[in-house]
Amino acid sequence: MWTALIKTMRPRQYPKNGFLFVALIFDRQLTHPPAFLNTLAGFILFCLLSSAVYIFNDLIDLEADRKHPKKRLRPLASGALSIKAARIAMAVILLIVLPTAFLLSRLFFLICLAYFLANVLYSIRLKNIPLLDIFALASFYVLRVVAGVELIDVSRFSPWLYIFTTFLSLFLGVGKRRAEMALLADGANEHRRSLSGYSLPLLDQLITIVITMTIITYSLYTFSAPGLPENHAMMLTIPFVIYGLFRYLYLIQIENIGGAPEDVLFTDRPLQLVIGLWGLAVILFMYTM
Repeated sequence: MWTALIKTMRPRQYPKNGFLFVALIFDRQLTHPPAFLNTLAGFILFCLLSSAVYIFNDLIDLEADRKHPKKRLRPLASGALSIKAARIAMAVILLIVLPTAFLLSRLFFLICLAYFLANVLYSIRLKNIPLLDIFALASFYVLRVVAGVELIDVSRFSPWLYIFTTFLSLFLGVGKRRAEMALLADGANEHRRSLSGYSLPLLDQLITIVITMTIITYSLYTFSAPGLPENHAMMLTIPFVIYGLFRYLYLIQIENIGGAPEDVLFTDRPLQLVIGLWGLAVILFMYTM
């Protein structure tokens, strides 16, 4: 049961909560112990909170998951984890996370609460509405960044990063829907109602729009945001971002994967390499110049 519960909590999804570190890194406070510890605590709490969200989502989608070629293997859908145990686990997690979040910061607590309620709304309603489902997915990433900002006293954090995160998360959301359309083919509507409002040509057009805006907003950040190196060295990180986006687009359209971004992150070596090089370049330029 414990193995099934941990699998339902989706620890493979936890890297998404790394968006909480955006404010810490880009505000040049990575080496500031109090700020780092606050952000680390927030990251752990968001990991647990996201696990509660995944448990709730699996409870809501139980019947649909049993008809899905991959999701039918999930512990709840396969019967490896009981509904009662899942409900108890979700309640316990929330009872731990929310009071602890309040102790860290009242506003952080409100962000956590908003994140959970937004996910509940998404699971119950928004995921079935075309376009709104993608915007809802994007909002979850932006809320993580906002939570990270609230955990530290920012002085050099640029609003451009909010805009960049928005378009990047829209790109991931549209890519996720395209991968689902390609995987499920004619049976897509039976597994997710919002897919009835999409077509592969439409999703490809949306990808073109959001990937373009992602590159533009990141580029504008690198040479117009305050607090960056005066020699504009951050512009040298743009090629890493472009290659990472192109690589993910290749995986979506040529390899027909991308329905689960975290799986791509854990399995694709070129993508892992470019993300690592981008991170090293950002730290090098932000903290040594």
